[in-house]
Amino acid sequence: MKNSSSKHRSRSTFRSMMRLSFSCFRCFSSSSDIPTDNALIMQGLQVLQNVHAFSFNELKVATNGFRSSNKIGEGGFGSVYKGILQDGRMVAVKMLSAGSKQGDREFISEIASVSNINHENLVKLHGGCIDGPYKILVYDYMENGSLAQTLLGSEEKRAKFRWETRREISLGIAQGLAYIHEEIKPRIVHRDIKASNILLDQNLCPKVSDFGLSKLFPEDFTHVSTRVAGTLGYLAPEYAISGRLTRKTDVYSFGVLLLQIICGRKAVDFDPELGEHYLVEKVLLFLQAANSSPCLIK
Repeated sequence: MKNSSSKHRSRSTFRSMMRLSFSCFRCFSSSSDIPTDNALIMQGLQVLQNVHAFSFNELKVATNGFRSSNKIGEGGFGSVYKGILQDGRMVAVKMLSAGSKQGDREFISEIASVSNINHENLVKLHGGCIDGPYKILVYDYMENGSLAQTLLGSEEKRAKFRWETRREISLGIAQGLAYIHEEIKPRIVHRDIKASNILLDQNLCPKVSDFGLSKLFPEDFTHVSTRVAGTLGYLAPEYAISGRLTRKTDVYSFGVLLLQIICGRKAVDFDPELGEHYLVEKVLLFLQAANSSPCLIK
């Protein structure tokens, strides 16, 4: 009985902490200085000097007019299309949603973060396009989609990974994070490490993608205070509450991702009656019960 009461208190404490974190996340995220349209365009043109500049018509042809049958993904800042360039290269074309100044800022941040980095576990940026209302990024095409699709998707899309494959994917993600955290200047904190932002090539080599929320860190900075950004279920509670961003913020998110790779479960499950169920909470309860078997892959 005492053990049951302890579990209930742990569950209640965890949920209270996560609700507080999410409330702070909403509060911090709602207040930020957004540059003017002209300033954003100038920033965009400046950072695009570091990568290949595509014309809008070139990308329109590559994606068959941005046809819906070419769409391979959709996120908070726009849609992603499969395309074939004139030289035969297959690419992923990410078009920013029109009319989103918040998205404009992510667009600039993404180019600034990835235009000068090169690592086998980071998705490669080929170039971009700014043409009137259109803001587009062009990346390597990943044949096996995202980790969210292959590991956590519907039964027909889900791949059955061997433990050795899961280990190699985990190591690859860790190496990509170590590179942006330690090996380049300025250092980068991704801020949105999650299963849908890990892409897999034809050999299941993982590539960290979507640097739209990333922050550049000067070498002598240990942290920055910023608006909170990220995805519920992956947010480090101390970051969500305080807005104090460090590289450990990514490490927490990576820890949640590791649990997903091991367990094959979503970071957050939503139940109409019971509300949110956090994977971290479930694993803590399993560990307290000294029985991890329910967490294993279905």
